[in-house]
Amino acid sequence: MRIDISGHQIDVTPALRDYVQDKFARVSRHYDHHLDARVILSVDKLEQKAEATLSTPGKTLFADAIAPDMYAAIDLLSDKLDRLLVKQKEKMTDHHRGQSAARSDSFG
Repeated sequence: MRIDISGHQIDVTPALRDYVQDKFARVSRHYDHHLDARVILSVDKLEQKAEATLSTPGKTLFADAIAPDMYAAIDLLSDKLDRLLVKQKEKMTDHHRGQSAARSDSFG
């Protein structure tokens, strides 16, 4: 997984960079394919905002989170992306592969 981290009106410290990469490692374990993520950390008065665009094969996912603390915003963002990726992965799997009564040759 390649992560591009940038900041708007905030300096992205090595601690923040490591924290984002650690949280996104959890997100990337759900997906076998190559992922590109663009993370933008920004500050607007008292709100800390983290937003990410995740490029998967065939789909681009976007999530954002706002919290009073940047680390909390990153936590919320990783949770949202985690749910989005699981949902996307479930959509991509073929749910009709198993044996069902309608598809079997014997109609009892």
